[in-house]
Amino acid sequence: MTRETGEAHLLAQIDLERLPQHIAMIMDGNGRWAKKRHLPRIAGHRAGIRAVRQSVETAARLGVPYLTLYAFSLENWKRPHTEIKLLMDLLREYLKKEIAELNRQNIRLGVIGRIEELPKTVQKDLTNALEKTGNNSGLRLTLALNYGARAEMVDAVRKLAEKLKSNGSVDITEAMLSQCLYTRDMPDPDLLIRTSGELRVSNFLLWQIAYAEIWVTETLWPDFTQNDLFQAIIDYQKRERRYGGLGLG
Repeated sequence: MTRETGEAHLLAQIDLERLPQHIAMIMDGNGRWAKKRHLPRIAGHRAGIRAVRQSVETAARLGVPYLTLYAFSLENWKRPHTEIKLLMDLLREYLKKEIAELNRQNIRLGVIGRIEELPKTVQKDLTNALEKTGNNSGLRLTLALNYGARAEMVDAVRKLAEKLKSNGSVDITEAMLSQCLYTRDMPDPDLLIRTSGELRVSNFLLWQIAYAEIWVTETLWPDFTQNDLFQAIIDYQKRERRYGGLGLG
């Protein structure tokens, strides 16, 4: 079977009327990919950008409304300074190079996390990319940068405390807390994809993935292709989502 035939075979199995509305991805395995090839870790990160581009294009082509990528966690600051600088340089390079393509595909860029703690140069490039893609109406591509789910919840509780202080009282409900999260203008993820075979969620969207379907692949992120995304969606559509109920059976 040729690659084109394989793609067509997988695509034919996807029900375009039942796509996940929001796909979240933990892009893991860049370092291991590079190590297997006796390359520096940054080579894995650079190869990972190709997988980002392919996943974004595939999601947009299918008609998935929301795609969120875990790009840089709060914990990633523990890495060597040189690697962090190279990661920031790669992020800036991506933001500058991809704006034209994002606009061509009608993709709107978003960002979640403690952005104010990122280097000023990165913040400037982010602001520019957000402004230049802000009128697009297709796929909403969100980058989780300097992000941690526990930190997000702390920030949400702080917002609730501010409301309490200004109003004297506040009705604390799940809906109220959700409106204080970074993702308040997005639906919760339906499908969480993790590469490299690790069976953990790594402090990513802990509140939002309460009922998400989780799909894990042994594939390292730089090797993740559109066929992998097709397969994840196919498997997702085969599952029965019960949300704590008994289901259709």
